[in-house]
Amino acid sequence: MEKHRVVSREEWIEARKDFLAKEKAFTRMRDQLSQQRREMPWVRVDKNYVFEGPEGKVTLAELFAGKSQLIVYHFMFDPGWEAGCKSCSFWADNYNPIVVHLNHRDANLVAISRTPLEKLQAYRKRMGWSFNWVSSLGNDFNYDYHVSYTPEEIAKGEGYYNYRMGKTTMGIERPGISVFHKDADGNIFHTYSTYERGLDMLNGAYHILDLLPKGRDEKGLKYTQEWVHRHDEYT
Repeated sequence: MEKHRVVSREEWIEARKDFLAKEKAFTRMRDQLSQQRREMPWVRVDKNYVFEGPEGKVTLAELFAGKSQLIVYHFMFDPGWEAGCKSCSFWADNYNPIVVHLNHRDANLVAISRTPLEKLQAYRKRMGWSFNWVSSLGNDFNYDYHVSYTPEEIAKGEGYYNYRMGKTTMGIERPGISVFHKDADGNIFHTYSTYERGLDMLNGAYHILDLLPKGRDEKGLKYTQEWVHRHDEYT
């Protein structure tokens, strides 16, 4: 950082204008990709998934809460853990204040984890979140959307995640986002899922860090999110 190039204001303006052209091209390309994402084909959801929620049993259809669009955050929370994944918690800190805005665009957002409901409720209270969070421990939802490795995959040491086979050394649970649409007749369709770096777009803190001279400042760490803590654990 100390040896970074320093120039006159006039030269900085020219460099900024050159980079602005690249930013605009990137924005236009992102808009095109977003349109192509919306134009992708859908697949009908035939299983009747039933989750455990704060008010009792709740179906996938009911999670839409009267909206036609549903965003599911697959929150990593292994049944054997006493706290949710710290990185998923970093992402979830972005969700709490935006649900009201999503609701006004005919969409709802929920978190789903394959762990007992009482653990989800205790952890949500600790974190101060209010978004809906339900347990999929009693159904195949996590397995069907490939965010939990099956016992068979764990035994083999290889499982399916992010549209490819890979080693299961990262643990049983994996993060992701899945999107669903419900039509006027109550039919539900899976429209999109993304994993790994595809989740970056949902983390506002990362986008803010990307504006800074040090960026995310993750080089030299044992792994990229080594620095991340739950928001009540920073010292």
